[in-house]
Amino acid sequence: MQLDHAPASVQMPVSASPLASEQNSQPRTIYPLGAYALQGVAVLDDALIALDSIRGYLLRVDPATDNTTIINPRNVDDFIDATGLAIGGGRIWFARDNHVYFCNLQDLKPQLFVAMPYEVDGVGVWQSTIYVASQKEGYISIFEFNPQRLITRLPMPGVGPENLVVRGEELWVCDRTEQTVYCLDRATGEQQFCVLTPYEFPTGLAFYPNPQTGQDTLYVSYAGEEPYIRDNPNNPEGSFELTYRDRTFIHPLYIYHNPKERYALSNGFLIEMSYAEEMLPLEEVDLKNVEWRIALPTETHRQKVLKVEPIGLPFTEEVVDGQRVAVFKFDRLQSSERHLFGWKALLEVRGIKYLLAPDDVDRIPALPPEFQTRYLVDDDELSMDTSVIQEAAQEAIGTETNLLRKILKIRNYVYDRLSYSLTPKIETPDIVLDRGIGSCGEYVGVLLALSRLNGIACRTVGRYKCPPKANQRDIPLEPDYNHVWLEFYVPGYGWLPMESNPDDIIERGPYPTRFFMGLPWYHAEIGKGIAFETLQTADDTVDVSIGELAINHVRFTILGELPPGIG
Repeated sequence: MQLDHAPASVQMPVSASPLASEQNSQPRTIYPLGAYALQGVAVLDDALIALDSIRGYLLRVDPATDNTTIINPRNVDDFIDATGLAIGGGRIWFARDNHVYFCNLQDLKPQLFVAMPYEVDGVGVWQSTIYVASQKEGYISIFEFNPQRLITRLPMPGVGPENLVVRGEELWVCDRTEQTVYCLDRATGEQQFCVLTPYEFPTGLAFYPNPQTGQDTLYVSYAGEEPYIRDNPNNPEGSFELTYRDRTFIHPLYIYHNPKERYALSNGFLIEMSYAEEMLPLEEVDLKNVEWRIALPTETHRQKVLKVEPIGLPFTEEVVDGQRVAVFKFDRLQSSERHLFGWKALLEVRGIKYLLAPDDVDRIPALPPEFQTRYLVDDDELSMDTSVIQEAAQEAIGTETNLLRKILKIRNYVYDRLSYSLTPKIETPDIVLDRGIGSCGEYVGVLLALSRLNGIACRTVGRYKCPPKANQRDIPLEPDYNHVWLEFYVPGYGWLPMESNPDDIIERGPYPTRFFMGLPWYHAEIGKGIAFETLQTADDTVDVSIGELAINHVRFTILGELPPGIG
């Protein structure tokens, strides 16, 4: 893949080697000792400075060894509950509640800079200019240091708490809720590009000069909680119990920006995925000349298929609408037979965000006729002929005519009307809207129906998510459920992804757009635009479903993080 563009001196893709572990010179994950919840990270000399808001520690961290020193041992109380760490002009900056403070590096005594009307989340510094982010206010306020005055305000790019760092003419923003890092023009706030972070809850970012590569490494801090099983011998109901612990670390963020094709990639992982069927019929069957088709992983901007091999039994391969399909053939299948068959694939997967804006689609070509007959029709019990769905389709978009704004309004309308829950079976969109609860497949059904009635071509895609446990390497991981999302078509550009329900996390919004025109690294894209699995027999009168014949087994193994290279 050609590297078309990269911001100057950011650590960018340089190698096609499959594993980061093979690149000893590459940055590593940093776990500062004694840290509980890092709420900011900055660079001072040859070290990272991290802010632990729980203990009030300012930590000097060696990126190579994790060696950690508390540099404010006598005034930790001043930094408890602080956030938004920044360093510039010989001063340390941070925020607490609605106040912004600075202190000299010599004495670390906080001095009040400004009191804001709302709680402050992030602070950035460039020479004598101070950038202050407030989620509740919805703006990044820009101040002059001396004399102190407000210069201007920029709208925040995301919906969550945001932290900042300034580099040259760029303002970099990480959003905790959006799980996204944005690169903005620091004067105008215009978005240059954005990328998904490989982990949830990013809380700070900093550019660290890497002497080994001669480039800056963009480090991102993360803070959250993780569940674990605790052995508690005092528990009268048993020694094991589920509880939570703090989880905080610093990790390099790799970026590949392709402005020509309008997307950006972030950290990737080498994954082995297996899909197999275990033949175990529920009833008596006797099938002849069986062809059992299972779709194979797809090549996309963010997913590269390195190798596919059979499991259990050999298969032949077909190409259907440009998609690879494994075909298993049986002369005869009887109830007494037991088989295990499927495929194993080696995949490179990365996070992706597409970069189209509403202005980019104001003058797009008409939808091709073949797309109208295939992707604007009710081909999957979508209830598009019911008054409930037709009225909802009109109500969702109002008078909007721009394609991107229409699909986003439809998504937000569905999020307003539905709450996520697993359901025993997939109901039609009219029933789902009426009850107000839906699974991921039911979200997709409603989104498809409303979008197609509004002239937006869309299709269901999926099929599984690797458990997002990037630090658990070489361990078989099994997803609890399958997962589907959708893609919508922009004439003149192509298909864009949109998640079904994972962004429906805030009651009545505002909803994040992290997975609107974006997918994280842990999604596996399989058989786009075609059925995932089909069964064909010599006797068309035989009515038997795959679920009655076999049990599927899905397994992911994360083999390692990819180095910053696009092979």
